[in-house]
Amino acid sequence: MLQNKNILIGITAGIAAYKIPLLVRLLVKENAKVKVILTKDATQFVTPQTLSVLSKNEVIVDFFDEKNNWNSHVQYAEWADLMVVAPLTANTLSKMANGVCDNLLLATYLSAKCPVMIAPAMDLDMYQHATTTENLKKLETIGTKIIPVESGELASGLVGEGRMAEPETIFKAIEKFFDVKLPLTGKTAVVNAGPTYEAIDPVRFIGNRSSGKMGICIADRLAELGAKVTLILGPTHNKPQQKSVKVIDVNTAEEMFSQTTSEAKQADIVVCAAAVADYKAKHVSDSKIKKDKGELNIELEKTKDILAELGNTKAAKQCLVGFALETENVEEYAKQKLTQKKLDMIVANSARNAYGVVFGSDSNQVTVIDKNNNLSKFELLSKEDTAKKIVSTIMNYIGIKA
Repeated sequence: MLQNKNILIGITAGIAAYKIPLLVRLLVKENAKVKVILTKDATQFVTPQTLSVLSKNEVIVDFFDEKNNWNSHVQYAEWADLMVVAPLTANTLSKMANGVCDNLLLATYLSAKCPVMIAPAMDLDMYQHATTTENLKKLETIGTKIIPVESGELASGLVGEGRMAEPETIFKAIEKFFDVKLPLTGKTAVVNAGPTYEAIDPVRFIGNRSSGKMGICIADRLAELGAKVTLILGPTHNKPQQKSVKVIDVNTAEEMFSQTTSEAKQADIVVCAAAVADYKAKHVSDSKIKKDKGELNIELEKTKDILAELGNTKAAKQCLVGFALETENVEEYAKQKLTQKKLDMIVANSARNAYGVVFGSDSNQVTVIDKNNNLSKFELLSKEDTAKKIVSTIMNYIGIKA
């Protein structure tokens, strides 16, 4: 459940900080990836060295380290799937509730787009104070998840509410947070995307203008809905947003064929959105071909047909989706491809639509056709929204409520 989840822990200067190494150990034991940020005063209660050993990651305290290298709070914030602040003192609680940013932990909190969980810890009177109650309400209103304090003996000697929840309780709250039953939980999906580059010589290649954006957006959407996603990605600078997506980088049609057919064997959903080269150079020169006065003739040979192979070998319960980019007779050619390749569904679009080019753009207009001849036409949308439509259509086809 917690495997490969990125959990960022912020520790403030409460005596309960000495308990957090146990929380880190519990998380790492479940194969979570853990990073820790401390406030300067928190180092009086627990050492960065201890937390670094347990988390297997560098622990940061300030914007600059001992060698004057800058610690990027934005990078940490973007990395995290969940941020947990424990213990959370009244002082840091007040700053979080009111947008104060005077240390690295707070800067990271204010940059975080991921959900945030807090475990307050303070003395009885501080916890019961009206401003504390108001600050907790403020954070709860903006979606912060609060792990309730516990009753017991406090550092002051008083007995009552204000104790930080025990590390095991915080751990269970984190487990529960990630145990969300999304509609595609338990499903495995394989998506290929991007172009392929077929070498002519060490410098030149045959390629196309595909950016991979459409396939990447589909992979992101499948992962967002709970599927375990593998993305076989041709050469492109675009990458998925969902951290759970496993990316296998390839360059050639042969590599795309090998990885896609291998990964697809156990997949419930396979989406082939890659713009794979149909032909490659029969003979690749070992050295750069020199410019000559005469013409250059390159003999081409067909590459392996990924969709045809997948159609011939797919399991009965597997949903196989292809793409058809055409310049004319789009629906007619798409239906032919659907039948010939033994697909369950095909996504058809035109390279010459009224809105401009498809390759490299941030929008798309598609028609989805399934093998039962059900046809869904969508208007021009961003590729993210187009991906949502395509995935919803796939889910309806396999009987899962979108």
